[in-house]
Amino acid sequence: MKMIIGGAYQGKVGCATELFGINEEDMVNGSACDFEEVFSAVCIKSYHKMIARLLAEGVDPVQFTSRLCETNKDVVVIMDEIGCGIVPLVKSERVRREATGRCGCMIAKESDVVIRVICGIPTYLKGAPHEG
Repeated sequence: MKMIIGGAYQGKVGCATELFGINEEDMVNGSACDFEEVFSAVCIKSYHKMIARLLAEGVDPVQFTSRLCETNKDVVVIMDEIGCGIVPLVKSERVRREATGRCGCMIAKESDVVIRVICGIPTYLKGAPHEG
């Protein structure tokens, strides 16, 4: 498992393509894909949006992510960092933010490689270039 995190529009998808040879066709989009698709996907982009969708459907995103980590050990997960900044006033947004953070921690723990992308520049937080 590999994880690419970073702020919105920082070049995460481009890094997945460049570093791991993943094509856009190999990616499922967490904002719109069928939930079950992620268990066999090569790459999931916008996983943070999938977490929001899971919450909206009443599905526990932590249990879902645990299942993902157990069943798709080769997937590349791309997600935005959303835990920085001002804490939202709306409870549902705080719940979403906390769930996203917890799921991100689970994915990072299970990943061989974790990369943070800022301005298109990958920084390896875990693992080394071309490892895994």
